[in-house]
Amino acid sequence: MSQDWRVFAFGSALFAALTAILAKIGVNDINSDLATAYRTAVVLVLALLIVLIRHEWQSPERWSTRSLVFLALSGLATGCSWLCYFRALKLGPASRVAPIDKLSVVFVVLIAALVLGERVTLKSAFASALIALGAVLLAF
Repeated sequence: MSQDWRVFAFGSALFAALTAILAKIGVNDINSDLATAYRTAVVLVLALLIVLIRHEWQSPERWSTRSLVFLALSGLATGCSWLCYFRALKLGPASRVAPIDKLSVVFVVLIAALVLGERVTLKSAFASALIALGAVLLAF
């Protein structure tokens, strides 16, 4: 399998699209928070299976405290994101919820510049503005 990050990024986008459609159908007859919990359990099992099948388990002594703290914070952010996303899907059309969710791309560019010191070029600023405009046009 290719190790090019673009292949995985494209896969992420494709699976995120499927997530919206499948979740919209699935959340129809269930509380959105319970739906998020169920989906999270499925993700956990899948991730553990992949780690076990690929023999990628690492002994906890090798885990740095810094990594664990930031992964825990990332997990909290993911949980909040998923809870909001499923509630939005429960209440609104997937074709309007998903574009607003994709504003995360714009937020990543801004936060990466502020926190990680990543460079914002004229091209990335313009592209981010187009993403924001597109999300607004699709959602409203």
